[in-house]
Amino acid sequence: MASPRKLATAAGVCYLVTHVTSIGGLILYSPVLHDADYIVGRGADTRVLLGALFEVVLAIAIVGSAFALFPVTRRHSEGLAVGYVGLRTLEAAVIAVGIVSLLSVVTLRQHPPQGADPASLLTTGRALVAVHDWTFLLGPDFICGANTTVVAYLMYRSQLVPRFIAVLGLVGGPLIFASAIAELFGLYQQVSGVGALTAIPVFVWELTLAIWLIVKGFKPTTGATDATAAGHDRPPIRAGSKRPAGA
Repeated sequence: MASPRKLATAAGVCYLVTHVTSIGGLILYSPVLHDADYIVGRGADTRVLLGALFEVVLAIAIVGSAFALFPVTRRHSEGLAVGYVGLRTLEAAVIAVGIVSLLSVVTLRQHPPQGADPASLLTTGRALVAVHDWTFLLGPDFICGANTTVVAYLMYRSQLVPRFIAVLGLVGGPLIFASAIAELFGLYQQVSGVGALTAIPVFVWELTLAIWLIVKGFKPTTGATDATAAGHDRPPIRAGSKRPAGA
């Protein structure tokens, strides 16, 4: 297994990559997301394909951050560590569905089915964009809010990073989850001023965590809290004796 320092650096780099690729992908996707006639127009396919590449890297980095943290975090709570890996993997899978939906728009624009009329293509294109919009709500909001809360609580309890960093996650995770509920019921749009404000704590949490892990690594902790690690530290027990050997 890699050293905790290397794992911390890998996790921090993955978090930074998720920030760059998520913002870059959203900007590059702009034509297909905001042009209702994109599927029957001239299009900007190269730009959309580059956005898809950004989001593929995003999905890989999301899973990578969880796997890099797992060998260290499992020593403090294997259940929470496994839960974080599962939730991050689910988040990446939802993002992948959104990627496929927009790539389908590009395919239909470049190679429309024989005999398809513009009206049906427009309806199909808008439906595929709607699929992406819903994945954008489920992945980066609902699931991200849940996994942020899980790992922030784990970091707070284990003190692997300073507690002020963990508190940012404990505030940001539930906040963005609550915001997703409001967006689900139409109280405001996801890409809006209010939506952006509710995402700031999670953004700051991940950015601060990434920088800390790259620059400082994990804080040293005293004692192993999981049963497996504790079992390795116990002296052997002689047969027929209730006391450890040498006690």
